[in-house]
Amino acid sequence: MKLLFNALAKFILGLVLVGALLFLPAGSFCYQNAWLFIGLLFIPMLVLGVVLFIKAPTLLEKRLNAKEKEKTQKGVVALSALLFLSGFIVAGLDFRFGWSHIPLWGVIGGSVVLLVSYALYAEVMRENVYLSRTIAVEEDQKVIDTGLYGIVRHPMYAVTIWLFLSIPVVLGSLWSILCFLPYIAVIVIRIRNEEKVLEKGLLGYSEYKKRVKYRLLPLIW
Repeated sequence: MKLLFNALAKFILGLVLVGALLFLPAGSFCYQNAWLFIGLLFIPMLVLGVVLFIKAPTLLEKRLNAKEKEKTQKGVVALSALLFLSGFIVAGLDFRFGWSHIPLWGVIGGSVVLLVSYALYAEVMRENVYLSRTIAVEEDQKVIDTGLYGIVRHPMYAVTIWLFLSIPVVLGSLWSILCFLPYIAVIVIRIRNEEKVLEKGLLGYSEYKKRVKYRLLPLIW
């Protein structure tokens, strides 16, 4: 019951917060792109949360824990939050003042990318039972090197980059894209620090790095 209450509380808080960050700057509830984004994000999130609560409550508990211990990761989390706050606010202001426009086909394309990315996000969680929002090595943790982890070392981050960059497109704001773009650099910083932790504390990770050479994008990085 404690896990259920915690999950529902964070879900509702996230929904209210995102709604406030979009509709208050927009000055209207007629911001249709915002409603579209909220539906595309929170409906799959609710479904995934229910599945995890039933089949993998331990993993759900890990995903709800966002308290970082690593100093570098604390900075990464704070910077990520700042980027998201600014991205949502700018999108709302863009709608209010009509600074830019993304055509319907672009919004549809962004919506498809968001949904596909979220589906892959769920697949990564299915493949890796050790997946946590914080950087830490668990007791008896093993290296996962199958599925998406056999293609790149950090499929979760690869997927979230596509997911987050699709957000401003769904919201119909070109200016908001500029706010979300630095997230790529933030992820690079997070990965470099995370790999140091894993290489030091996770048995077999150094060998895994030799087998799977690329972190985010095959043949690139």
